[in-house]
Amino acid sequence: MTASDQAGCARHDPRVGASAGGRPAPPGTAPGDRLAMSGMGSFDWDLDAGVVDLDEAGLRILDLRPEEFNGRPDALVARLTPEEGDRLDRTVRRAVQSGGRTYAASFLVTRRDGVEQWTHTQGTVVRDESGYPRRIVGIVRDATGEPSRLPGPGPGDAPGGEATLPGEPATARPGALATPFPTAVARTTEALSHAVTVDDVTAVLTGGGGLERFGADGLALSLVEGTNMRFVAANGELVERMTPLEPVRLVTQLPLADSVLHQRPQFFADPEELRERFPLTLGFLERSGSIGSAAFLPLIAQARSVGGLALFYRERTPFTREQRELAVVLAGIVAQSLQRAVLFDQEREFATGLQASMLPRHIPRFEGAEIAVRYHAASSGREVGGDWYDVVALPQNRVGLVIGDVQGHDTHAAAVMGQLRIALRAYAAEGHPPSTILARASHFLAELDTERFATCAYAQVDLATGTVHAARAGHLGPLVRHTDGRTGWPNVRGGLPLGLAEPLDQPEFPETRLDLVPGETLVFCTDGLVEERDTDITIGMEALAEAVHHGPQRVEELADHLAETLWQRWGSNDDVALLILRRTPDPGTSRAPRIHQYVHQADPEGLAEARLALRQALTAWHLEEYADDVELAAGELLVNVLLHTEGGAVLTLEVLPEPERRVRLSVQDRSSVWPRRRSPGEAATSGRGLLMIDALAAAWGVEPRGDGKAVWCEFGPEEAGAAPEQEADAGSAGGRAARDAVG
Repeated sequence: MTASDQAGCARHDPRVGASAGGRPAPPGTAPGDRLAMSGMGSFDWDLDAGVVDLDEAGLRILDLRPEEFNGRPDALVARLTPEEGDRLDRTVRRAVQSGGRTYAASFLVTRRDGVEQWTHTQGTVVRDESGYPRRIVGIVRDATGEPSRLPGPGPGDAPGGEATLPGEPATARPGALATPFPTAVARTTEALSHAVTVDDVTAVLTGGGGLERFGADGLALSLVEGTNMRFVAANGELVERMTPLEPVRLVTQLPLADSVLHQRPQFFADPEELRERFPLTLGFLERSGSIGSAAFLPLIAQARSVGGLALFYRERTPFTREQRELAVVLAGIVAQSLQRAVLFDQEREFATGLQASMLPRHIPRFEGAEIAVRYHAASSGREVGGDWYDVVALPQNRVGLVIGDVQGHDTHAAAVMGQLRIALRAYAAEGHPPSTILARASHFLAELDTERFATCAYAQVDLATGTVHAARAGHLGPLVRHTDGRTGWPNVRGGLPLGLAEPLDQPEFPETRLDLVPGETLVFCTDGLVEERDTDITIGMEALAEAVHHGPQRVEELADHLAETLWQRWGSNDDVALLILRRTPDPGTSRAPRIHQYVHQADPEGLAEARLALRQALTAWHLEEYADDVELAAGELLVNVLLHTEGGAVLTLEVLPEPERRVRLSVQDRSSVWPRRRSPGEAATSGRGLLMIDALAAAWGVEPRGDGKAVWCEFGPEEAGAAPEQEADAGSAGGRAARDAVG
């Protein structure tokens, strides 16, 4: 029934003088007041002018403040999602355009406190004699709960007025205490249903709509800790004037403490009454300046006081029986949530403490490298995870890097992680290669009979040469950031997760060799940093690569940067372990600068980027006259490596500290086969590279480097470089004669 229908029936219905609760309505009650007393609001929409007249009850149901509603139709859907607004608009348009007389619809309103409220509307289309629609008159009502005996405010009440019983003074408090009883309880319960920690509970009370839920102008929440009471939340200007709220002892001289001790709520409609009963509150009342009434509620869970809730109001207003009952019920809901949150925080503190004790306390320092580690516990769930990292000091300036994740999120996973970490550390200290270490660790985990498996990645880094030997067991490989900022995921071979390789008879964990030049960075992480439920992990891997690319150079700053940019996005529901190693840059000296760059065999852009880096370096060193020759020589040497070996190349450009400086270019690869000079025919398409280098360079040669070699060439005055050339060639190929033999 529309508002106009209600008004017409009111003149003929003998029940018009009764409220929803069965008691007589005050004499002379207007039709709009009767709607409000039934928990309904009304509207009159002038379609020609595009203006909507919505009464105060309707504003309250749609959770709109008077200043937020400008009379335009689009303001009515401020609390609706675009989808809900479109659906409601289609319903109304269909009724208007089809020639229909009435319509009805239900829709969701998201109130300012975040609670979703089902709302129902009915309308009648008023048409002129020709059938053209002129107005829509209708009602709106909160459909989440039936109206209680406590009627809502009407247009004659004070702004935001609270409903009153006949014969009782009007109040002026908005919010939960002015909302029908079931609705207020439902909204508060829903708002607290997602609260897990104490911080979550306090966020509900202090965030948007916190005061509205309790119809208060200020509130303070406290926790009982032994014989003391600690305040954990405060909201509202009235309480802010009294802050800071220091911890207090549980004594009967303070109103909230007294309520908590005796588990008895107390309501004071007058500050004089409060001051007379509790003289110690005089200072608080003076600082607040405008407290008119207050309620002090014990938070009781399982017959034990877990805290207290103080509500403050500006107006001096007596509390009705319904208001007291509602306040006590809401306090009980808060108490149950707070008790669960306290237990959760205690369990979580224990779990995270156990996890932290399983991780290494200190990371060793190494000459030639920076290392940073981070561990981030999951932000949801009380259980601990099995993510871990480790850094092992090895002989001959080598370092072992371990990152892993044990299946499961409980204390058992943490215990297995601790045992596995110790075993891996022991195998690494014995000097085994990565493949052997992972094979033994897998066998160890299988013998534990835990029915758990673990993913792991292990790498040994030689800080003197930059050689990296890595292996994976079902885990992500490392991300590499090159000296020019480029990032990439090298193809590191791997095997099954630890603990599964033995039962499935696949205990092999092949190794992959990488080359880490000075200034390059390795980033290891667990999947919590790059994976989110129902999302492809490659999206997270791309996000990590992008964050590393734009991140700081120093590893501690880079770790913080990744924590800030990625943990909130990907790591909130899972533990995250992060391990970063950066080989110390080798810029040489001001008189003898130096750059290094790795060119990956599968990187088609690496060659062009290496040439650009060489030209930029020579320009910065004011040696740009050698740029063309160096670029050409570097291209020939790099192409030779990329075509005829099975790995990438490490390129080094440096200035030799001589009176007349010479530029030295070196290209190192993993092949032990030395280049040979050839005599290509006129029609040959290859074989001229070394002839070109011999023509361009002042000197060149080959040197053995570990299990590979380095081909070098120098550019500059030949007289100044004769001696070094002879010495280098003598040490590698027996002088000038050897130079003619190699190529």
